[in-house]
Amino acid sequence: HAMGDKLREIIDDESMDHMGFEEKIKLMLDAETIARSDRKVERLIRQARFEYKDASIEGIQYPPERKLSRDRVDRLTACRWVRDRETLIIISGTGSDKSYISQALGNAAFRNGIPNRYVRPQDMLEQIDRARLESQSECYRQVDQFKSVELLILDDFLTTSATAADSVLIFEIMEARNGTGATLIASQCEPGQWYVRTGSELIADGTLSRITGADRYLELEGPDMRRKPDNDTRPDILKKE
Repeated sequence: HAMGDKLREIIDDESMDHMGFEEKIKLMLDAETIARSDRKVERLIRQARFEYKDASIEGIQYPPERKLSRDRVDRLTACRWVRDRETLIIISGTGSDKSYISQALGNAAFRNGIPNRYVRPQDMLEQIDRARLESQSECYRQVDQFKSVELLILDDFLTTSATAADSVLIFEIMEARNGTGATLIASQCEPGQWYVRTGSELIADGTLSRITGADRYLELEGPDMRRKPDNDTRPDILKKE
């Protein structure tokens, strides 16, 4: 369809009449390539189960009080930190866009050809529990997916207390990812508060030692971005589908 649409555009646009046959074919092929890439990204976003499916780097807001620069976001968008298998921690209060920014970076990773998965830890644990009820092999398969995906995005990390069994599973996944995959952790709580939310002191030490030494750290401040000012004409990017 993209090639056909481009062909109609070429036929209807007199300014393209001077172009040679090969140039016109190249325009058509480029249009089809871009369209296929966009469709692939859309499919991957659906599979990643993003809460904000339209989250994009272009939609991120930069109020001065937030202390977040476009240059820093642009560096993260390049995804070098993902390819270097680093850990990124984003800390912010409620409504400060941590979830939107996390998913926008996941979207950027897809556009860089990097598979990723977005999930809240509680949902991740529930998925694993359901798989365990089905069969032990299905449980292993689910756990391996979280261990092996190139970028794992964990939102609302340890905002509620975890049981000892859940803490062990989180530790197992984080341990397997250490040095083998990139992890983005977004939370309303400072790392110091995570310690008291794990069900095992020993596991807490092991897990947090692998997380709190993160290579990159963003602490977002500023207004509640869920409350759009009256004079703000931007699209309602935070609306769920």
